[in-house]
Amino acid sequence: MSVGEIRPGETRRGVLRAGLAAVAGIAVGPALHAAGPLMPSVLKLPRRFEPGVDGVRPALLARARAALMQHGRAIARPELIGIADYTEQSAESRFHLVDMVSGRVSSFLVAHGRGSDPGHSGWVQYFSNAPGSLASSRGTYVTGDRYTGKYGLSLRLSGLDYSNDNALERAIVVHGAPYVSEQMIRDHGKLGRSEGCFAVPETDLYAVLARLSPGHMIYADKA
Repeated sequence: MSVGEIRPGETRRGVLRAGLAAVAGIAVGPALHAAGPLMPSVLKLPRRFEPGVDGVRPALLARARAALMQHGRAIARPELIGIADYTEQSAESRFHLVDMVSGRVSSFLVAHGRGSDPGHSGWVQYFSNAPGSLASSRGTYVTGDRYTGKYGLSLRLSGLDYSNDNALERAIVVHGAPYVSEQMIRDHGKLGRSEGCFAVPETDLYAVLARLSPGHMIYADKA
């Protein structure tokens, strides 16, 4: 079995089974945009989960939950989502994996695109969905298959919004990179920049990809 395959024993929530087979790979197109809403019970967080305390901006969490409702059946695995908070400077751990059942949050460094920060300030200035822009795109993504490519083990992404629906064409993926590290922060006060990909530390890549199997959602934006 290849690293990109879903194990036969993995479960799907019953309410999401219709139309989800394509998401296990890299499905794109109108079928994703036309998906219906999720059952609200899937999205309830325990009362003890306080996003301001756990490191996730309440405004972005609210938008991510709304996106999860909007894109419904395109998201096969709603129990865990990723949120890239590009409000923060790149030296901050601003890529959050949020367990929507327990409320637990794991946070990691993540780079943004060169086109989003042409002066290399460490801050996202612009978003773009245009091919060749080398910029990060805001919006909702669904994770596809894992594969080994130019940057080693990587995770394909499909964009579900008009603001990021060129993600597959642009080869926007999750991958590890040497320019995303604590040493880079110590030396330069910020991370290096990607070409629009969600580049994470090479030391954290397997921890991230172990949790982001095909069918999870990533939401990227600024507050």
